[in-house]
Amino acid sequence: MPDFEPADPGFADRVRASFARQGFMSALGAELTVVEPGRCEIHLPFREGLGQQHGYFHAGAMAAVADSAGGYAAYTLMGARDSVLTVEYKINLLAPGRGEEVVARAWVVRPGRTLTVCQVEAFAVAAGAETLCATMQQTVIRLADRPDASGAAAEPPEPPANGGA
Repeated sequence: MPDFEPADPGFADRVRASFARQGFMSALGAELTVVEPGRCEIHLPFREGLGQQHGYFHAGAMAAVADSAGGYAAYTLMGARDSVLTVEYKINLLAPGRGEEVVARAWVVRPGRTLTVCQVEAFAVAAGAETLCATMQQTVIRLADRPDASGAAAEPPEPPANGGA
């Protein structure tokens, strides 16, 4: 993985504060565990309500933490007054998510002025052994000079014109 220089020296605190405001990640019980320039990791412990009919992690839960991990990996490289939104992602499900937790590890492949491409791998962890369950390629858009909303009453930013294209 390349070494990246973050635009904001306070990137780690900014990323952690943004993650703490994500109600969905909180509802899932996800935890942001690694925040480094161009890299993030999110852990999601298994619990009742996150499984599908066979007892595996639901693919939607895995995709959600993978999406957030990739978005935050990109966000680590953005300016202090910027924010980020996912433009698209492609996920390949490789194996059932069977285990005590899912770990999503994301890294920036190519940072851009507007669009950043990230790669994410999601692993199920069972008895300390990791199984690669999903890979994701993701594109996120930098919303320049549009910081994250700083509370539940704050208005979300207007979406980019033409879906960011």
